Amino acid sequence: MTAVEVLRVEDRGRYELLVDGALAGVAEFRWRSGRIVFTHTEVASAYEGRGLGSVLARDALADAAARGEVIVPVCPFMAAYLRRHTLPGATVDWPEEA
Repeated sequence: MTAVEVLRVEDRGRYELLVDGALAGVAEFRWRSGRIVFTHTEVASAYEGRGLGSVLARDALADAAARGEVIVPVCPFMAAYLRRHTLPGATVDWPEEA
């Protein structure tokens, strides 16, 4: 059984996706006075195609919502995830389209 874990690493400004203890992906963010701005999400090529990006997005967004942070999905992957899934308790501040 594969162990998958998502951890918030404040000093690096990111959530880390660990698969069996190895870094498999990151969701980078900036934190500004109660708002968490997700800027970039990436899963390493060796781990692609296993649905791990969705696990990373789900867990990172759920954690931010549980902390009461306003979610700002600048990252296209996070924005797409939020458009497809309901996130209970989340407040989302959609960035203006460019």
